[in-house]
Amino acid sequence: MTSDPSPTPPEERILGLDVLRGFALLGILIINIQVFAMPFATLNNPTVYASTMPYGEFAGANYLVWLVSHIVAERKFITLFTVMFGAGIILFTQGKDEDEVLGLHYRRTGFLLAAGLAHAYLLWYGDILVPYALCGLVVVFVRDWEPKQLARTGLVLVAVPSLLYIISGLSPGSTQAVAAQWAPAEATLLAEVETYRSGWLAQLDHRVPTAFAQQTGGFISVVFWRTSGLMLAGMALFKWGVLTNERSTSFYRRLLAGGLLGGLALILAGVWYTEAVDWAARESLFFGSQFNYWGSLLLAGAYIAGIMLLCRRVGGGLVTTALSAVGRTAFSNYLLQTLVATSIFYGHGLGLFGSVTRVEQAGIVVGIWAGQIALSVLWLRYFRFGPAEWLWRAVTYGRRPPLRNDRSADATGD
Repeated sequence: MTSDPSPTPPEERILGLDVLRGFALLGILIINIQVFAMPFATLNNPTVYASTMPYGEFAGANYLVWLVSHIVAERKFITLFTVMFGAGIILFTQGKDEDEVLGLHYRRTGFLLAAGLAHAYLLWYGDILVPYALCGLVVVFVRDWEPKQLARTGLVLVAVPSLLYIISGLSPGSTQAVAAQWAPAEATLLAEVETYRSGWLAQLDHRVPTAFAQQTGGFISVVFWRTSGLMLAGMALFKWGVLTNERSTSFYRRLLAGGLLGGLALILAGVWYTEAVDWAARESLFFGSQFNYWGSLLLAGAYIAGIMLLCRRVGGGLVTTALSAVGRTAFSNYLLQTLVATSIFYGHGLGLFGSVTRVEQAGIVVGIWAGQIALSVLWLRYFRFGPAEWLWRAVTYGRRPPLRNDRSADATGD
């Protein structure tokens, strides 16, 4: 049997999966915009700022923007996106000939790795495609496990970075070890601002070592474990029918309520603790972060439930149609977010790095969302795939799938 590179017909697509993927992709920008717009250290320690840079005000409306983004977005949407990637491995491999499925998966993952490396080193060090590809090369081998085994193993893997952080925090000298990372000197922050306000070549001085550090030490110590664990969880949730909207309405309502109550309680407790210790490096990084680390899983579960209930109630409506279009073109939209944001903040574009407040960043996020939603809906009127999705599929199957949809092909005589 030869696998077909053509897209899944719209009537056969799983609406909940597409909507959830689009929801996650848009939500990721809420946190990513902070890394696009401000020095990297502000992601972990939002109190860090250079006195001459307006981005750093951490009071009033700017504090509220951080608080809301921390509660509703930080780690939640990347968790959803990673869970969806794990589910996607099951969706891609099921029904394919066993003699060719691994070869197709490795070609597919190899392209993702190449795209991620280019993305990380040429555009933005915050890339997630490289860790997804590296973890995807491994987790595919357990795709046939039972859901309970996948879920249990996934939970163990997710727990590894949490335990490592606690052990590190209890080690003597941990405060001194993280001080420079947690609160860089003002000269260091200003140098990063100057770098990203400069041209593309000058940006490599910071982007290349930062990307490399995240893809080596950061990947081994944290990213591999959590990413792989969440992928296994996604496989389990897909097999259980949770991500395909096959569970009962009462199940999703319980998941929504439990995830919201448990997740918000943990996350808010973390905010209280971190502020109670006045954002001290050791306490905040090693212990305060634990609340959101685990609370994000619960809140992500509530988001899954909410999306499934939304699809049942208003499937085919304006909101689900918009989110579904973004989800079907998620790869293209992920890269588009980087292109747009770096053009706004980096020196080869408008050069606004370090000069945009959190409130203003939120406005930019909304503007990018509006553009992506409109463009995605319009694009899918005429084409079957997003441009990155089309190229990804062409490389995977070794032949070009049709790009135009039937209606546009008929209209143009193709």
